[in-house]
Amino acid sequence: MPGELASRLQPIVAEAVTAAGFDLDSFEVQQAGRRQLVKVVVDADDGVGLDEVAEVSRKVSAALDENDHVLASAYTLEVTSPGLDRPLTQARHWRRARFRLVKVTPADGAAFIGRVGHAGEHAARVLEGGKIRDVRYADVAKAVVEIEFKQPPAEDLKLLEDDASGTNAAETEKGSK
Repeated sequence: MPGELASRLQPIVAEAVTAAGFDLDSFEVQQAGRRQLVKVVVDADDGVGLDEVAEVSRKVSAALDENDHVLASAYTLEVTSPGLDRPLTQARHWRRARFRLVKVTPADGAAFIGRVGHAGEHAARVLEGGKIRDVRYADVAKAVVEIEFKQPPAEDLKLLEDDASGTNAAETEKGSK
């Protein structure tokens, strides 16, 4: 039942989230006793602040109330932004992780840590060990942001910025290892 309910509610929630100017990152409906627990995770290129989460929560709540015939029971709404431990599974996740340190586990090969540069539709540029390489999303088994407690080295950021502008193409390493 929650899966069927989720498939009927998802377009309603997605429309409210999009109208608020955010992306629906994930959506889930769970049975919680007599109530339904509606979990909504929203994201944006510039991140999502607490005030923005509250605003999205109000809009989603209003949309659910307008469509209470679909829900047909009491519910608890939980709206949040993705945590740092969210895997990078879509191109927009990689784009939002620009200049962040990530641990990449390829489908074939050893895991490595690198800094994300430009993220395109099918691959991201990653600075690893002083060299820039393309990491195709299809070749990644898992990728997550690594927590850093200090500022990234300025020379790493410059390399990635120059790479995105095409000024250091000769220094790049093509293809994922």
